[in-house]
Amino acid sequence: MTLTTSLGPIVLELEKERAPITTANFLRYVDARKLDGTTFYRALRLGPDTGLIQGGIEGDPKRAFPPIAHEPTSKTGVLHTDGTISLARLAPGTGRADVFITVGAIPFLDAHPEKPGDNTVLPRSGTSSRAWTSSAASLPRLPRRPRAKA
Repeated sequence: MTLTTSLGPIVLELEKERAPITTANFLRYVDARKLDGTTFYRALRLGPDTGLIQGGIEGDPKRAFPPIAHEPTSKTGVLHTDGTISLARLAPGTGRADVFITVGAIPFLDAHPEKPGDNTVLPRSGTSSRAWTSSAASLPRLPRRPRAKA
């Protein structure tokens, strides 16, 4: 599957076998076209060679489906390595459609015995996204857009 962005395509390799709930949720948003016209709205530098780029529906209730069950990395075995796309969420069981792409490995986002509520990795971006994440990660931290009042 390919996501088309203003900075070029991102090729995704979905992890249907290892993260079936999260992958099905992502595809549900794609099939319903609820991600069309959304943006990558945040870039965070986490270290000299690591960061993430976040995008999605930003909690827009008109685009949101109910949240899904949490699939931790300790269950799926899919870790936050370079180029991984992961489901963003506030707490286990709150993930909807916002995702982030890792730039560099970010193992502190993986499950640990003392921190079982990690983020769920859904697909892995392919090598064609490396130039995209490199250019996006070089951006300064972007301010969050103001939310529209309902």
